[in-house]
Amino acid sequence: MPPPGNFSFRRSGISILSIVCFTVFAAVASADIASQIDPLFSDYDRPGVPGASVAIFQDDKILYEKGYGLANLEANESAIPQTNYRLASLTKQFTAMAVLQLEAQGKLSFDETLADIFTGFPSYGKQITVRHLLGHVGGLHDYEDLIPDSQTTQVSDADVLEMMKSQSDTYFTPGSEYRYSNTGYVMLSNIVELRSGQSFADYVEAHIFGALGMSGSRIYRTQGFQIDHRAYGYTGSGSNYDLTDQSVTSATLGDGGVYTSVHDYFLWDEALYTERLVPADLLQQAFTSGTLNNGEKTGYGFGWEVGTYQGIPCISHTGSTIGFRTAVQRFPTKHFSVVVLVNRAGASPWDTASAIVDRLLFNRK
Repeated sequence: MPPPGNFSFRRSGISILSIVCFTVFAAVASADIASQIDPLFSDYDRPGVPGASVAIFQDDKILYEKGYGLANLEANESAIPQTNYRLASLTKQFTAMAVLQLEAQGKLSFDETLADIFTGFPSYGKQITVRHLLGHVGGLHDYEDLIPDSQTTQVSDADVLEMMKSQSDTYFTPGSEYRYSNTGYVMLSNIVELRSGQSFADYVEAHIFGALGMSGSRIYRTQGFQIDHRAYGYTGSGSNYDLTDQSVTSATLGDGGVYTSVHDYFLWDEALYTERLVPADLLQQAFTSGTLNNGEKTGYGFGWEVGTYQGIPCISHTGSTIGFRTAVQRFPTKHFSVVVLVNRAGASPWDTASAIVDRLLFNRK
């Protein structure tokens, strides 16, 4: 009896030669991509410097993934595709998904207000809905501006809720203006926690990361919390780099607490083409621009910037926090995405992502 492998090749019309040829073609294709992409990361691909990881996805496949430089200078640990970076504001897409799931489960409504949800919330909360928070049109005060200069302990999501309870007004009438709001997304993580009955970290890790097999992805909890294969954040000072991994705002979760890798991000990116996490009609709302009270479009959906790039629909986001810079660009009509994660301040991964898109999707150098 012939080996099972040979039998399956004959039945499927695939020959050993075909497999070899495909493997050689894939290697050549990967080498061609590397020749276009690697030069964009030359500043990271050096000894002793904080690094970056990049991944490019197309048509259900990881087209290219690679790490450059170091994830941990003190341990001389290289950045690889499985290195977990603090996502900063790329976290918001996961927070929004948690809210979408609870809406789908009937555990909350986009039209509920802060006063409906939180007992004892001030009267100004009667005007601010969950939908307002998702689209950055709620007008809540920036919690960062309310932290005393003398603060040394990290601020939690619960602390931000108490800060908002101590306010009496908003920057503007909810829905009348667009103002990017970290506060709004921290309030959303508080809502997820209250309505799901789980901590925000436990909910996201179970219902998003766990559901998709994102085994390396975690939510930050407290200072000193262990995350495997993690990058540490740095800030350059001349030719040296100082460890700047944590600040007093590093423990708020809904606006920036996710750690993941470009390798795990592929599973998330692919799920956004399906109904694995929420029904299609709900998911589409995340990718649809919000509208102000006067009918003007905001250019922001739920956790995503919504627009076009080179005339093609583009769903994107960037992130920036102490020691980390992040960027993702998705082109759903082309089934093409780029994600770049960096563990140093002062970097511009959004420019790098655009350069990759120009070279691979638009054939421009």
